[in-house]
Amino acid sequence: MRSQLRQLTPTLWELPAGTRAGMRVPGRLYADRLLAQQLDDGVLEQLANVAALPGIVGAALCMPDGHWGYGFPIGGAAATDPDCGGVISPGGVGFDLNCGMRLVRTDLTLAEVQPRLRQLIDALFAAIPTGVGAVGALRLTRDDLVEIVERGARWSVDHGFGTDDDLHRTEEGGCFPGASARHVSQRALDRGRDQVGTLGSGNHYLEVQVVHPGDVFDPEAAAAFGFAHEYQIAVMYHCGSRGFGHQVATDYLRSFVEVMGPRYGLRVPDRELACAPFDSPDGQAYYSAMKCAVNMSFANRQVILHRIRQAFAQVFGRSPADLGLRTVYDVSHNTARLETHTVDGAPRRLLVHRKGATRSLPPGSADIPAAYRPYGQPVIIGGSMETGSYLLAGTAGSEAALATTAHGAGRAMSRRQALQRWEGRALQRQLQERGIYVRTASWRGLAEEAGGAYKDVDQVVRVAAAAGLSRPVLRLRPLGSIKG
Repeated sequence: MRSQLRQLTPTLWELPAGTRAGMRVPGRLYADRLLAQQLDDGVLEQLANVAALPGIVGAALCMPDGHWGYGFPIGGAAATDPDCGGVISPGGVGFDLNCGMRLVRTDLTLAEVQPRLRQLIDALFAAIPTGVGAVGALRLTRDDLVEIVERGARWSVDHGFGTDDDLHRTEEGGCFPGASARHVSQRALDRGRDQVGTLGSGNHYLEVQVVHPGDVFDPEAAAAFGFAHEYQIAVMYHCGSRGFGHQVATDYLRSFVEVMGPRYGLRVPDRELACAPFDSPDGQAYYSAMKCAVNMSFANRQVILHRIRQAFAQVFGRSPADLGLRTVYDVSHNTARLETHTVDGAPRRLLVHRKGATRSLPPGSADIPAAYRPYGQPVIIGGSMETGSYLLAGTAGSEAALATTAHGAGRAMSRRQALQRWEGRALQRQLQERGIYVRTASWRGLAEEAGGAYKDVDQVVRVAAAAGLSRPVLRLRPLGSIKG
């Protein structure tokens, strides 16, 4: 299949629709020549499979950080048209529903934080449960969790875990409307009840970062996003809907495998793309349950922010407001949502699946907070704990890719391969020698997340910018982190 891949531009490659029987649209990959050469062959197979989804429109897409995943490649995006038999596929959304990023700025500088860095990371590690099976400090009833999954981050703010300003700087105000817990299994509710306010494991992390003066590429946009001081400190964290979202995905994937053929006459080339017509009862039930998991994740990240503020106040002896701890933005990965996009010169209502991909709205979009509107939607690109991360902004060119861009560096090797090359304790010592202090709940998990296991985040960002998907505003360098 790699031999069928043709280069359209320096940053865009295409698998023609005729590459494999059943493809309804082409598959398109955003990459330079080096990233294309590094790409796992399985990603191209998955891209061809996605291109065969009923009702798909335009092209099956893969972002510069793309790598093999379940059903869709991670970094994948695709739109289906509900008015023309378009389907919804849990494999196009993922298991960790609304796994996403939040960036928080502070008024602190490197000179103020460096002497207390270990104390700060230790306080954050104590305040925010991490790791597999981590249990949060909130003791919730079933009714509490039902309210959380239907109201999202608004529940957190109403219970003292944040402010309206946090909601204003969160996608969709921290809640996808239309979520109903009646579409969620009791097993999912049981798994999620003790996990609000927890970071989780795998590639989930919280990192204290610094912006060096030479790492600001657009000073005007950076100032609008809250970064106007030299050596300014920020906090970035990545987490999702935990076991609740995983159970929702598991429940509906099993269900769709059973019903898509007998009930709807649907066929897909890979059972991991099991689906149902979006407007069917099954499709709408999953869409509602997915929104519940999205909302749980928004609420989770909001409670974590409250714990971050408490930890900073404890270490620096000042209030969070005095320290300038304010949400810059909260962006989602692993979602599906109805959006309007232009196809063949006309606007169409489409269901956009983004799996390990970030919405990248252009300047002027009504869905961006007013203060950010002239610059485009903030886009948060996480790198590795050894390299750095980026704050970008959406661009008009992203519309060619369903207003979508990359979500991170993207894995360059599997977790098993990483474990064969790195050992957690040794990696922690090496990072500390470089001035990066890390606390982890799992030495194995730390080794799996070694910087060398990921693609070059600088290269991913360059390709995304050259392709017109998003543009860099500033780079953030790691000082310390906590990991599951």
